[in-house]
Amino acid sequence: MSTTSTFRASGPATDELSSGAEQFTVSGGDWDDVVAQIAERDEADRLRNDRIVLNMGPVHPSTHGVLRLVLEADGEVVTEVRVGTGYLHTGIEKNMEYRTWVQGETFVTRMDYVAPFFQEVGYALAVEKLLGITDDIPEKATVTRVLLMELNRIASHVVAVGTGGNELGGTTLMTIAFRCRENILKAFEMVSGLRMNHAYIRPGGLAQDIPEGFTEFVRSVMPDMKKDIHELELLLLENPILKSRFIGVGEISLAGGLALGLTGPCLRAAGYPLDLRRSNPYCGYETYDFRVPTYRVSDCYNRLRIRLDEAYESLKIVSQCLDRLDEIAARGDDPSNTTMVADPTIAWPARMSIATDGQGQSLEHVREIMGSSMESLIHHFKLVTQGFRVPAGQVYQTVEHAKGILGVHAVSDGGTRPHPGPPPPPP
Repeated sequence: MSTTSTFRASGPATDELSSGAEQFTVSGGDWDDVVAQIAERDEADRLRNDRIVLNMGPVHPSTHGVLRLVLEADGEVVTEVRVGTGYLHTGIEKNMEYRTWVQGETFVTRMDYVAPFFQEVGYALAVEKLLGITDDIPEKATVTRVLLMELNRIASHVVAVGTGGNELGGTTLMTIAFRCRENILKAFEMVSGLRMNHAYIRPGGLAQDIPEGFTEFVRSVMPDMKKDIHELELLLLENPILKSRFIGVGEISLAGGLALGLTGPCLRAAGYPLDLRRSNPYCGYETYDFRVPTYRVSDCYNRLRIRLDEAYESLKIVSQCLDRLDEIAARGDDPSNTTMVADPTIAWPARMSIATDGQGQSLEHVREIMGSSMESLIHHFKLVTQGFRVPAGQVYQTVEHAKGILGVHAVSDGGTRPHPGPPPPPP
């Protein structure tokens, strides 16, 4: 004979059932099964509703890109992120107050070791604007700057894509990305002698001319770079695991991105075609043929796609730069075929060049300095040790960095070093 009973799942006993109480009906000997099901369900609800707080970092400051992320997670879904920054603060601005304007390049290039040429160019353009020599920079120096920045843009984007793929367990993706970047670093080493932290861009032009065979080398590795980017595209964009974890994840609305001051690929993925190379061109970018890719939704997937698209566009610009450099080289001794502004108060008397063994300065460079008059040698010594004077004033220069807009605020008090604050009032 079975007995049917009604009871409340939880709460204190009362004479009457509350209308909001959960009710169960059991028959015979199934009490234990119902109680077990209730306990199992309550435990699942508890696990689902509990907030899990995770700390990602900070890690040892000797590593790269250190920051702290405080994550709130619901299962595998991150519901909130709080970012702690400042772990990489090295006092670059303060250090530059005690260096000449040229020496400042050695500091700004270290602000982002993956894409150093953007900082170098941005800083050089700001100093040149203070000096009033923006329109005097030789064409060869300007084209070389564009070439190096676009190669650097490719390197930055493939590192972002490759390391992101590695976090998903795709080591092959990182291998392909670093293979592509390796060819770019070889090109950088040819022009500056260093794979990173170059300080090759200088106010007034370049530290030295591009070496013989440089354009031929870049042309020879461009097909390999294009192939590597295409491989990343094939392995990533149609990968079902990546699509399930990236599409619709981390969406940033256009209005929200603008309100936060978001720039670069993240904002363009939301549909806003803000690219300073188009909207506020510098270094002659208005004369190059390239497209500014955009998408309609800035989620993880489209932010990945747009970097690959931009890498293809950078290859197009690199090809145009190589053609222009070949054309300039054919002009011979034309003033456009130089790499430093023709101003003896800014440019060093002898153009720097690397020795044949890749170490130090070439003998021709040393011979030209030491073989000149004593006055020339003294002028060279003072220009290197004391630096040139920059008229008092302040400027703000922006460039389209691989990660977004980079702004440089340069202030001069009329001396040989950057000023720590606003310029002094006029006398």
